Amino acid sequence: MKSILFVCLGNICRSPMAEAIFRNMVSKTGRENDFFIDSAGTSSCNQGLPADSRAAAELARHGLSTQHKARQIEEEDFDNFDYILAMDRDNYKELLWLADENENGKSKVMMFRKFDPDGNGNVPDPYYGGKKGFEDVFKICERTCCSLLEKL
Repeated sequence: MKSILFVCLGNICRSPMAEAIFRNMVSKTGRENDFFIDSAGTSSCNQGLPADSRAAAELARHGLSTQHKARQIEEEDFDNFDYILAMDRDNYKELLWLADENENGKSKVMMFRKFDPDGNGNVPDPYYGGKKGFEDVFKICERTCCSLLEKL
């Protein structure tokens, strides 16, 4: 079983969208037993909150839903997940810092868009933007998750 953790800052926009998209793709292939999928944030500011309503609305527009509750990444996550995928460079640096002396954990941290066939870089944070930002993030997450699943 492969375990994948999607990580953004607050765990209410980008990472829960990627989690829901990837979970749906895995389900469509009948490979639910092959993956453990979750998401987390580097910040504790939104712990226990559902996905941002705009993220949930964008997922729903594509026929997806989420029962997501935000959580902060924990030390055990660096041992328990095979892939820890950061949504942007700030999250990436924070994850490496949080992994501290856990070299095995550090080796699991990578940029999410490393798997994007259209190029790497940041998944832009749509939180302070409008609907278009969430649409753009959905597209990035969808094609990157598709590529990730193919590689796994």
